Amino acid sequence: MLKYLLRRFITAIPVMFLVSLMSFAVIWLVPGDPASSFLDASATKAQLEAVRHQLGLDQPLWQQMIQWYGRVLSGDLGQSILLHRSVGEALVERLPVTLSLAALALVLASVLGICAGVYAAMHRGRLADRSVMTASLLGLSMPDFWLGLVLIVVFAVGLGWLPSGGFVPVTESVSGWLRTMTLPALTLALVQTGFIARMTRSAMLDVLHQDYIRTADAKGLKHGFVVLRHGLPNAMMPILTVLGIIAGSLLGGAVVVEQVFSLPGIGRLIIGAIMSRDFPVIQGGLLFLAGVYVVINLVVDLLYAVVDPRVRL
Repeated sequence: MLKYLLRRFITAIPVMFLVSLMSFAVIWLVPGDPASSFLDASATKAQLEAVRHQLGLDQPLWQQMIQWYGRVLSGDLGQSILLHRSVGEALVERLPVTLSLAALALVLASVLGICAGVYAAMHRGRLADRSVMTASLLGLSMPDFWLGLVLIVVFAVGLGWLPSGGFVPVTESVSGWLRTMTLPALTLALVQTGFIARMTRSAMLDVLHQDYIRTADAKGLKHGFVVLRHGLPNAMMPILTVLGIIAGSLLGGAVVVEQVFSLPGIGRLIIGAIMSRDFPVIQGGLLFLAGVYVVINLVVDLLYAVVDPRVRL
Protein backbone atom coordinates (compact mmCIF):
# COMPACT_ATOMS: atom_id res chain seq x y z
CA MET A 1 0.00 0.00 0.00
CA LEU A 2 2.77 2.44 0.94
CA LYS A 3 4.63 1.81 -2.31
CA TYR A 4 1.41 2.34 -4.28
CA LEU A 5 0.68 5.65 -2.56
CA LEU A 6 4.28 6.78 -3.06
CA ARG A 7 4.02 6.13 -6.81
CA ARG A 8 0.78 8.13 -7.00
CA PHE A 9 2.33 11.00 -5.03
CA ILE A 10 5.35 11.13 -7.35
CA THR A 11 3.09 11.35 -10.42
CA ALA A 12 1.34 14.36 -8.84
CA ILE A 13 4.56 16.38 -8.65
CA PRO A 14 4.82 17.12 -12.42
CA VAL A 15 1.16 18.15 -12.43
CA MET A 16 1.71 20.69 -9.68
CA PHE A 17 4.84 21.95 -11.45
CA LEU A 18 2.90 22.59 -14.67
CA VAL A 19 0.05 24.25 -12.78
CA SER A 20 2.46 26.50 -10.91
CA LEU A 21 4.14 27.39 -14.20
CA MET A 22 0.77 28.31 -15.72
CA SER A 23 -0.09 30.35 -12.62
CA PHE A 24 3.19 32.22 -12.97
CA ALA A 25 2.50 32.88 -16.67
CA VAL A 26 -0.92 34.42 -15.94
CA ILE A 27 0.59 37.83 -15.31
CA TRP A 28 2.33 37.75 -18.71
CA LEU A 29 -0.68 36.54 -20.70
CA VAL A 30 -2.60 39.76 -20.03
CA PRO A 31 -2.16 42.30 -22.84
CA GLY A 32 -0.31 45.46 -21.90
CA ASP A 33 1.71 46.29 -18.81
CA PRO A 34 0.26 44.47 -15.76
CA ALA A 35 1.41 47.29 -13.48
CA SER A 36 -0.76 49.81 -15.33
CA SER A 37 -3.93 47.98 -14.22
CA PHE A 38 -3.33 49.19 -10.66
CA LEU A 39 -3.12 52.87 -11.65
CA ASP A 40 -5.37 55.28 -13.47
CA ALA A 41 -4.55 57.09 -16.69
CA SER A 42 -3.10 60.09 -14.86
CA ALA A 43 -0.37 58.04 -13.14
CA THR A 44 3.18 59.25 -13.59
CA LYS A 45 6.07 57.16 -14.84
CA ALA A 46 7.57 57.14 -11.34
CA GLN A 47 4.35 55.70 -9.89
CA LEU A 48 4.31 53.06 -12.61
CA GLU A 49 7.88 52.09 -11.89
CA ALA A 50 7.10 51.87 -8.17
CA VAL A 51 4.26 49.42 -8.83
CA ARG A 52 6.46 47.39 -11.18
CA HIS A 53 9.10 47.21 -8.44
CA GLN A 54 6.47 46.17 -5.87
CA LEU A 55 5.32 43.35 -8.17
CA GLY A 56 8.88 42.41 -9.07
CA LEU A 57 8.25 43.06 -12.76
CA ASP A 58 11.44 45.10 -13.13
CA GLN A 59 13.57 41.95 -12.74
CA PRO A 60 14.55 39.48 -15.48
CA LEU A 61 12.01 36.78 -16.23
CA TRP A 62 14.19 33.91 -15.04
CA GLN A 63 14.79 35.70 -11.74
CA GLN A 64 11.07 36.32 -11.29
CA MET A 65 10.41 32.62 -11.90
CA ILE A 66 13.02 31.52 -9.35
CA GLN A 67 11.58 33.89 -6.75
CA TRP A 68 8.05 32.67 -7.56
CA TYR A 69 8.95 29.03 -6.96
CA GLY A 70 10.93 29.94 -3.89
CA ARG A 71 7.94 31.70 -2.35
CA VAL A 72 5.56 28.89 -3.32
CA LEU A 73 7.78 26.19 -1.84
CA SER A 74 7.99 28.17 1.40
CA GLY A 75 4.21 28.57 1.50
CA ASP A 76 4.21 32.27 0.60
CA LEU A 77 1.70 33.09 -2.15
CA GLY A 78 2.49 36.78 -2.11
CA GLN A 79 0.67 39.92 -1.00
CA SER A 80 -2.60 41.13 -2.44
CA ILE A 81 -2.28 44.59 -3.93
CA LEU A 82 -5.88 45.58 -3.27
CA LEU A 83 -6.54 43.70 -0.02
CA HIS A 84 -3.19 44.74 1.50
CA ARG A 85 -2.80 41.36 3.16
CA SER A 86 -1.29 37.92 2.56
CA VAL A 87 -2.91 35.93 -0.26
CA GLY A 88 -2.55 32.76 1.79
CA GLU A 89 -4.45 34.29 4.71
CA ALA A 90 -7.23 35.49 2.39
CA LEU A 91 -7.56 32.02 0.83
CA VAL A 92 -7.54 30.17 4.15
CA GLU A 93 -10.16 32.57 5.53
CA ARG A 94 -12.53 31.73 2.66
CA LEU A 95 -11.62 28.04 2.38
CA PRO A 96 -14.36 26.72 4.74
CA VAL A 97 -17.08 28.29 2.60
CA THR A 98 -15.86 26.76 -0.66
CA LEU A 99 -15.03 23.35 0.81
CA SER A 100 -18.33 23.07 2.67
CA LEU A 101 -20.22 24.02 -0.49
CA ALA A 102 -18.31 21.51 -2.64
CA ALA A 103 -18.58 18.76 0.01
CA LEU A 104 -22.33 19.18 0.48
CA ALA A 105 -22.85 19.28 -3.29
CA LEU A 106 -20.74 16.14 -3.72
CA VAL A 107 -22.74 14.27 -1.08
CA LEU A 108 -26.06 15.28 -2.67
CA ALA A 109 -24.87 14.45 -6.20
CA SER A 110 -23.41 11.10 -5.10
CA VAL A 111 -26.53 9.95 -3.25
CA LEU A 112 -28.96 11.08 -5.93
CA GLY A 113 -26.81 9.94 -8.85
CA ILE A 114 -25.89 6.49 -7.50
CA CYS A 115 -29.47 5.75 -6.40
CA ALA A 116 -30.84 6.86 -9.77
CA GLY A 117 -28.20 4.88 -11.69
CA VAL A 118 -28.80 1.68 -9.71
CA TYR A 119 -32.58 2.06 -10.09
CA ALA A 120 -32.24 2.57 -13.86
CA ALA A 121 -29.95 -0.47 -14.20
CA MET A 122 -32.42 -2.68 -12.29
CA HIS A 123 -35.20 -1.56 -14.68
CA ARG A 124 -33.24 -1.59 -17.92
CA GLY A 125 -35.30 -0.83 -21.01
CA ARG A 126 -38.41 0.08 -19.05
CA LEU A 127 -40.12 3.41 -18.55
CA ALA A 128 -38.25 4.02 -15.28
CA ASP A 129 -34.90 3.56 -17.03
CA ARG A 130 -35.81 5.90 -19.89
CA SER A 131 -37.16 8.49 -17.46
CA VAL A 132 -33.97 8.49 -15.36
CA MET A 133 -31.75 8.77 -18.43
CA THR A 134 -33.86 11.60 -19.86
CA ALA A 135 -33.73 13.47 -16.55
CA SER A 136 -29.96 12.95 -16.32
CA LEU A 137 -29.45 14.31 -19.83
CA LEU A 138 -31.58 17.32 -18.91
CA GLY A 139 -29.44 17.92 -15.82
CA LEU A 140 -26.22 17.73 -17.83
CA SER A 141 -27.59 20.31 -20.28
CA MET A 142 -28.36 23.01 -17.69
CA PRO A 143 -25.72 25.67 -16.96
CA ASP A 144 -25.16 25.98 -13.22
CA PHE A 145 -25.54 29.78 -13.15
CA TRP A 146 -28.92 29.54 -14.93
CA LEU A 147 -30.10 26.77 -12.61
CA GLY A 148 -29.04 28.83 -9.60
CA LEU A 149 -31.12 31.78 -10.75
CA VAL A 150 -34.12 29.50 -11.33
CA LEU A 151 -33.83 28.04 -7.82
CA ILE A 152 -33.61 31.55 -6.36
CA VAL A 153 -36.74 32.64 -8.21
CA VAL A 154 -38.70 29.54 -7.15
CA PHE A 155 -37.56 28.81 -3.58
CA ALA A 156 -36.33 32.22 -2.37
CA VAL A 157 -38.50 34.77 -4.17
CA GLY A 158 -41.62 32.73 -4.93
CA LEU A 159 -41.99 30.38 -1.97
CA GLY A 160 -39.75 32.19 0.51
CA TRP A 161 -38.47 28.92 1.96
CA LEU A 162 -34.75 29.62 1.70
CA PRO A 163 -32.53 32.73 1.54
CA SER A 164 -31.27 33.86 -1.84
CA GLY A 165 -27.75 34.54 -0.60
CA GLY A 166 -25.43 35.08 2.33
CA PHE A 167 -23.56 32.63 4.51
CA VAL A 168 -23.84 31.45 8.12
CA PRO A 169 -20.82 29.47 9.46
CA VAL A 170 -21.64 26.01 10.72
CA THR A 171 -19.90 26.89 13.99
CA GLU A 172 -22.53 29.56 14.64
CA SER A 173 -25.66 27.68 13.58
CA VAL A 174 -26.02 24.30 11.86
CA SER A 175 -29.56 25.09 10.73
CA GLY A 176 -28.48 28.51 9.47
CA TRP A 177 -25.60 26.93 7.56
CA LEU A 178 -27.95 24.42 5.95
CA ARG A 179 -30.42 27.14 4.98
CA THR A 180 -27.77 29.27 3.29
CA MET A 181 -25.98 26.33 1.62
CA THR A 182 -28.95 24.30 0.37
CA LEU A 183 -29.68 26.24 -2.82
CA PRO A 184 -26.01 26.68 -3.87
CA ALA A 185 -25.27 23.00 -3.15
CA LEU A 186 -28.37 21.89 -5.06
CA THR A 187 -27.32 24.05 -7.99
CA LEU A 188 -23.95 22.31 -8.19
CA ALA A 189 -25.30 18.85 -7.36
CA LEU A 190 -28.18 18.70 -9.85
CA VAL A 191 -25.87 19.50 -12.76
CA GLN A 192 -23.52 16.63 -11.82
CA THR A 193 -26.15 14.10 -10.73
CA GLY A 194 -26.90 13.12 -14.31
CA PHE A 195 -23.24 12.34 -15.00
CA ILE A 196 -23.02 10.09 -11.94
CA ALA A 197 -26.35 8.40 -12.75
CA ARG A 198 -25.31 7.52 -16.31
CA MET A 199 -21.91 6.17 -15.21
CA THR A 200 -23.49 4.18 -12.35
CA ARG A 201 -26.05 2.66 -14.69
CA SER A 202 -23.36 1.66 -17.20
CA ALA A 203 -21.12 0.14 -14.51
CA MET A 204 -24.03 -1.71 -12.89
CA LEU A 205 -25.18 -3.19 -16.20
CA ASP A 206 -21.72 -4.67 -16.73
CA VAL A 207 -21.71 -6.17 -13.24
CA LEU A 208 -25.29 -7.50 -13.28
CA HIS A 209 -24.44 -9.77 -16.24
CA GLN A 210 -21.63 -11.52 -14.35
CA ASP A 211 -21.92 -15.18 -13.38
CA TYR A 212 -21.72 -14.59 -9.62
CA ILE A 213 -24.77 -12.32 -9.81
CA ARG A 214 -26.77 -14.98 -11.65
CA THR A 215 -25.59 -17.56 -9.13
CA ALA A 216 -26.74 -15.42 -6.21
CA ASP A 217 -30.12 -14.94 -7.90
CA ALA A 218 -30.38 -18.68 -8.51
CA LYS A 219 -29.86 -19.34 -4.79
CA GLY A 220 -33.09 -17.51 -4.11
CA LEU A 221 -31.64 -14.33 -2.64
CA LYS A 222 -33.69 -11.18 -3.13
CA HIS A 223 -32.54 -9.38 -6.24
CA GLY A 224 -32.37 -6.02 -4.46
CA PHE A 225 -30.05 -7.50 -1.83
CA VAL A 226 -27.87 -9.08 -4.53
CA VAL A 227 -27.59 -5.76 -6.36
CA LEU A 228 -26.63 -3.76 -3.26
CA ARG A 229 -24.47 -6.39 -1.54
CA HIS A 230 -22.63 -7.91 -4.50
CA GLY A 231 -23.29 -5.70 -7.52
CA LEU A 232 -22.71 -2.15 -6.33
CA PRO A 233 -19.38 -2.74 -4.51
CA ASN A 234 -17.93 -4.34 -7.66
CA ALA A 235 -19.13 -1.44 -9.80
CA MET A 236 -17.53 1.22 -7.59
CA MET A 237 -14.22 1.59 -9.47
CA PRO A 238 -15.56 3.64 -12.42
CA ILE A 239 -17.98 5.43 -10.08
CA LEU A 240 -15.08 6.51 -7.84
CA THR A 241 -13.26 7.79 -10.92
CA VAL A 242 -16.27 9.91 -11.84
CA LEU A 243 -16.63 11.18 -8.26
CA GLY A 244 -13.00 12.30 -8.25
CA ILE A 245 -13.47 14.21 -11.50
CA ILE A 246 -16.72 15.74 -10.27
CA ALA A 247 -15.13 16.82 -6.97
CA GLY A 248 -12.68 18.90 -8.97
CA SER A 249 -15.46 20.19 -11.21
CA LEU A 250 -17.42 21.28 -8.15
CA LEU A 251 -14.49 23.42 -7.02
CA GLY A 252 -14.47 25.06 -10.43
CA GLY A 253 -18.25 25.43 -10.47
CA ALA A 254 -18.16 27.02 -7.05
CA VAL A 255 -16.42 30.02 -8.62
CA VAL A 256 -19.61 30.90 -10.52
CA VAL A 257 -22.15 29.69 -7.94
CA GLU A 258 -20.54 31.68 -5.13
CA GLN A 259 -20.97 34.79 -7.24
CA VAL A 260 -24.65 34.01 -7.91
CA PHE A 261 -25.47 33.38 -4.25
CA SER A 262 -23.10 36.01 -2.78
CA LEU A 263 -21.06 33.45 -0.83
CA PRO A 264 -17.75 34.74 0.58
CA GLY A 265 -15.68 31.85 -0.75
CA ILE A 266 -12.50 31.42 -2.77
CA GLY A 267 -14.42 31.54 -6.03
CA ARG A 268 -15.84 34.97 -5.32
CA LEU A 269 -12.39 36.12 -4.19
CA ILE A 270 -10.87 35.01 -7.52
CA ILE A 271 -13.65 36.63 -9.54
CA GLY A 272 -13.11 39.90 -7.69
CA ALA A 273 -9.35 39.62 -8.28
CA ILE A 274 -9.90 39.05 -12.02
CA MET A 275 -12.17 42.08 -12.24
CA SER A 276 -9.60 44.25 -10.47
CA ARG A 277 -6.54 42.51 -11.95
CA ASP A 278 -5.10 41.60 -8.56
CA PHE A 279 -2.55 39.18 -10.03
CA PRO A 280 -1.10 37.78 -6.79
CA VAL A 281 -4.59 36.67 -5.72
CA ILE A 282 -5.31 35.17 -9.16
CA GLN A 283 -2.02 33.26 -9.17
CA GLY A 284 -2.38 32.08 -5.59
CA GLY A 285 -6.04 31.13 -6.03
CA LEU A 286 -5.39 29.05 -9.15
CA LEU A 287 -2.46 27.28 -7.54
CA PHE A 288 -4.41 26.66 -4.34
CA LEU A 289 -7.43 25.15 -6.14
CA ALA A 290 -5.16 23.02 -8.29
CA GLY A 291 -3.45 21.72 -5.15
CA VAL A 292 -6.81 20.81 -3.62
CA TYR A 293 -7.74 19.01 -6.86
CA VAL A 294 -4.51 16.99 -6.78
CA VAL A 295 -5.16 16.03 -3.15
CA ILE A 296 -8.67 14.88 -4.11
CA ASN A 297 -7.21 12.66 -6.83
CA LEU A 298 -4.74 11.17 -4.36
CA VAL A 299 -7.65 10.38 -2.02
CA VAL A 300 -9.50 8.72 -4.91
CA ASP A 301 -6.41 6.63 -5.68
CA LEU A 302 -6.33 5.58 -2.03
CA LEU A 303 -9.99 4.57 -2.23
CA TYR A 304 -9.17 2.47 -5.31
CA ALA A 305 -6.79 0.40 -3.21
CA VAL A 306 -9.38 0.11 -0.42
CA VAL A 307 -12.23 -0.98 -2.71
CA ASP A 308 -10.14 -3.30 -4.91
CA PRO A 309 -6.94 -4.73 -3.31
CA ARG A 310 -5.71 -5.78 -6.75
CA VAL A 311 -4.93 -2.13 -7.52
CA ARG A 312 -2.13 -2.19 -4.94
CA LEU A 313 -0.23 -4.60 -7.17
